[in-house]
Amino acid sequence: MKKLISAVLALMMLLTMVSFASAESVEDVIKQAQEMTLEELIKKAIEESNGKDFYAVGNSSRGKSAIPKFIEAAQKIDPNYNLNFDWQQPKENRIFDQLTEDVNGSNHTFSMTLIQDGNQIKSKMLDTGILLNFVPLDWNNAEGVAREDNAQPLALQTLNKVFMFNNLGSKTYKNMWDFVREGEAPLFMGVNSELVGKNFLYMMTNEKYAAIAKEAYEAWDGKSPEYDKIIEEMKMDAADLGLTGENVQYGLAWVFLWCSQYNEQTDDGPICNTLVTTSAVDQCGLLVYSKLRSVEETAESSVNNITVAAYQDDYVGIGGYGYKHYLMLTKTSPLPWTSCALIAFMTTTADGFSPWGKDMGGYAPVPACMQDHSKDGQKDADGNVTDQVLFAAKNDRGYDWWLNEGKLVIEDPAYCASVSTTMSDWIDGIVNSK
Repeated sequence: MKKLISAVLALMMLLTMVSFASAESVEDVIKQAQEMTLEELIKKAIEESNGKDFYAVGNSSRGKSAIPKFIEAAQKIDPNYNLNFDWQQPKENRIFDQLTEDVNGSNHTFSMTLIQDGNQIKSKMLDTGILLNFVPLDWNNAEGVAREDNAQPLALQTLNKVFMFNNLGSKTYKNMWDFVREGEAPLFMGVNSELVGKNFLYMMTNEKYAAIAKEAYEAWDGKSPEYDKIIEEMKMDAADLGLTGENVQYGLAWVFLWCSQYNEQTDDGPICNTLVTTSAVDQCGLLVYSKLRSVEETAESSVNNITVAAYQDDYVGIGGYGYKHYLMLTKTSPLPWTSCALIAFMTTTADGFSPWGKDMGGYAPVPACMQDHSKDGQKDADGNVTDQVLFAAKNDRGYDWWLNEGKLVIEDPAYCASVSTTMSDWIDGIVNSK
């Protein structure tokens, strides 16, 4: 029995050492890779993965379109290079469990991931060491990159969800508070069906955005003693939630009213398809901007039936929120060099980012990766740009405009993680009591 126990302990120690060595190996690859150019990384990828199987998992299915472009780039260096790949897109927010099970299991499949929801990424993936961050040298050296906002973890892109309203009626939406005035029921994905929406509500209590909410409230023609009372009452809620900031009660009051009133939907596609119809008079919503690209123009539906709220010259307050897709390696990545090369390719070249950059509403940190969508609303049936503005809402004003003029609320993983423990239940309580 003693011999058996000793053998088991020895085996456990060996497995632990192998696992630790594997994790250290991936970390070592990342340290080296961060000092190498894209061409150097691709050469390392060719050595590592030619003819092998590469597995990745992502919240966006477009990764499967980026990998063939990466293979083509590698074949310019070595015409014989080939990579068998499988890009999975899990449903129902299962990606976190899938990655955890893969890293902690005895067999490791996934080399890298494209993942969203900064809150869970921080608490479940980074703090636990399940995922490892890699910042390419070419990305660091690129011009015009907001590095402090996109490097920890590395962001592939920022996507925006914006306030829109059907413009066929008599209602006006000139202020962020118009979307939470009495009687409004904005169309919005449920806060627990897509958690980036919950992160947006967390961020509204950050002083930066709470101050914008206050400024907008002071300019709102709908402010009244009733709303003043709600804002004052939020001071106590803020204290109970451990929230601080001079204007936090304004952000929290807006969140309270939003959660009390929004009309829960299952997906942004149906929200868009509803708002653009002639029967959606005086309805509004908060949804992915790029959904407008797929609207089919008919007698009953048209992009011209909606207005992007922030595009109005006299609009006041936040125009929507931005969430990010992040790229990282798994701690036990079977092909770390290939993962680093692919991440560098996707984040530093226009070709690598093109599966996402081909549509409006998705913004790469490296400006050189971006395509111009400022005249998407001026394209004819053949895709040619005309002088005539056919669909004004589709003329994307770009990330810098949305960030500064449109006042997007940008997800901060660290802040979301710091307030989610208390705020999540508070938000659920409001939503469930409707």
